Amino acid sequence: MRTELGQGRSRRGSLKWALILLALTSALIAAVEIAVFADGDAFGPVWVNVLYAGAGLTYVTAGLVGWWRRPSNGLGVIMVFGGVSWLIVSLSSFEIPALAALAVVLATLPLAVVVHLVMAFPSGRLRSRARRWTVAFGYFVCLVLEIPLYVFAPAASSNGILAAGDHPHLATVGGWIQRGAGASCVVVAVALLGAQLRRATSAQRRVLGPLYFYGLGAVLFVPVAPDVIQPLTGLSNNAIGALQVAVLIGVPLAFVAGMLLGGFARAGEIQELGAWLGANASARPSLQRALANALGDDSVRLAYWVAKRGVYIDGRGRQIELPGPGSGRAHVTIELERRCIGAIVYDAVLIADSELVAAAGRVVAIALDRERLTADLLASREALRRSRDRVLRAGDRERRRIARNLHDGLQVKLVLLALESQRLAGQAGATPAIAEAAVALRAHIDLAAAELRELVHDVMPAPLIERGLGAATRDLVDRMPVPTRLDLGVNGMLPEPVSTAAYFVVAEALTNAVKHAQASSLSVRLTHHEGALTIEVSDDGIGGVAAGDGLGLRSLADRIDVLGGRLRIDSPDGQGTQIVAELPCES
Repeated sequence: MRTELGQGRSRRGSLKWALILLALTSALIAAVEIAVFADGDAFGPVWVNVLYAGAGLTYVTAGLVGWWRRPSNGLGVIMVFGGVSWLIVSLSSFEIPALAALAVVLATLPLAVVVHLVMAFPSGRLRSRARRWTVAFGYFVCLVLEIPLYVFAPAASSNGILAAGDHPHLATVGGWIQRGAGASCVVVAVALLGAQLRRATSAQRRVLGPLYFYGLGAVLFVPVAPDVIQPLTGLSNNAIGALQVAVLIGVPLAFVAGMLLGGFARAGEIQELGAWLGANASARPSLQRALANALGDDSVRLAYWVAKRGVYIDGRGRQIELPGPGSGRAHVTIELERRCIGAIVYDAVLIADSELVAAAGRVVAIALDRERLTADLLASREALRRSRDRVLRAGDRERRRIARNLHDGLQVKLVLLALESQRLAGQAGATPAIAEAAVALRAHIDLAAAELRELVHDVMPAPLIERGLGAATRDLVDRMPVPTRLDLGVNGMLPEPVSTAAYFVVAEALTNAVKHAQASSLSVRLTHHEGALTIEVSDDGIGGVAAGDGLGLRSLADRIDVLGGRLRIDSPDGQGTQIVAELPCES
């Protein structure tokens, strides 16, 4: 880790000096140009020539700032290249033929640079073949289709050094071809960027929309201004030229602002994570929130790697999948001591520079590993809860199966035996002894059937299976030997695990009250509200019940915990008992 940090500082230092050298060189070139303009050795008004040089310095400065703040992002390089092209175009006013000719050849290159800048925002890379072809065509329009304008028009060819002859009609045709091709290039760019905006979120559109509109609008404004703005306003050629330059000067300023301050990944703010690590744990925001603030992406999510299971989980311990290609989302994996501990999932449009996300991950790797252990513990707990839930559901299914078999099988056989014994007792010719034995057998069978019904009811009551929790609770209350008030706020059928758990809470609480509480009255209340079922059972007995008393209450607490519910027992000595259970329930 120390070696990597040392290498990172070394690379940062080398870049710093390279950018300083580039800045000084550009400033020197601009200063020489301005000095030549001021000395009167150039064609045209001084202020127009200075404005061109100023445009070059603006592009270079914006590019150097972006390059320094976002080294792995190509936008800074593109803007610096645009600034250099402006400085070259400024040479068109020089009396030196070779320099002036070079300026004429590259006269419209800044427009292609703006198209390149727009198409590459925010990552600095041309991500699709369509974008690469569009940008390449833009450079073709500005460099190749520009040739007829200075080859066939000596007046536009810097003292005619590049002219092949004076053929104004060919220059005019070439100009129209160039404008048409340029317009088609902009139309294709608008279509590509429009498709991106449709896929973007509202937050992304607020940044991308104005930048795209301004960049392409500036490209269109330059060729349109002489033919539309000048006739309407009557401005001079120099004024129109100055207006064109002023519009284009705003492009790098807008894009560098969007690159650094517009909600896209900001390398300078990674240092905020260091302050987050040093803050008091109780006062600082969550790690995910801190990463979102530092990266400028509210959609940032953390995924924690569980090596023993080979899966990623979220902060609640739930298994998640990392985003795939074409989803608009991306991720970087974070390692600590050469082992994977997790991943940062982010918006691939807002944050196109994955190295910045990786840098943020390296800063908070230790904190991420700590949260990974917590998430792993939660995942283990969740897995245990699901396992217990499966056991509980399997047990309830077995209860229902046994209850049905006893009710539909053995109980029916006992009824048939009772009828047969009654037939034998009343059969003609039966001796008194046989008749008496048959009557006694009938009595024993009836007693066995009654005990079987009680057993079936204890295993899984038929009303609960057939008619739901409300009917089963009402049947249970009706059989209580102590006056019991019922407030039933449940309508319809509830999920089987919930209704079964609620029924056994009521049954266990009422049974304990009758057996141990010496209560003179009982109360049962069921309410279903906002996705939760609340069961309240109260008595006016002697109290003194604790949550760990008896196997029945402990098993109820386990059942409720498996379902994600809560059990509360309020039982002060001499003041009765209230048992309250809350179960999550989406009916």
